Amino acid sequence: MPAKAGLIALVALGLAACTPDETVTAYGGAGTWALTEIAGEEASGTLTLGPDGAVTGVGPCNRFTARQTAPYPWFELTPLAITKIACPDLEAEQRYVQALSDAAVAEVSGDTLLLSTDTGLELVFRRQP
Repeated sequence: MPAKAGLIALVALGLAACTPDETVTAYGGAGTWALTEIAGEEASGTLTLGPDGAVTGVGPCNRFTARQTAPYPWFELTPLAITKIACPDLEAEQRYVQALSDAAVAEVSGDTLLLSTDTGLELVFRRQP
């Protein structure tokens, strides 16, 4: 009987690994994006959406990492893990990190990624080659 239980567990684990990615990554969002604006104002930073919800990026000062697990078009990040390097543009950094953390909806249209918060704030990204 233990062999049968082990086989069932192995099959279940294999099926779980076949679960498709339902995040923005699977719907045209995979790759690296350059932040161009937040709420209509010029901004800078990057966002890379990788397999299985992996998210990395760079703000004006620091690197960050997180996971995105919400199904498209929703966007929700786990808390960001951020490096702590001081720089003259920490205000812009905090604005980007806060807006990214608050993002709730994603839309991919060609070479543009738009992330929106529940309050209507928008982050606009352009696809990087």
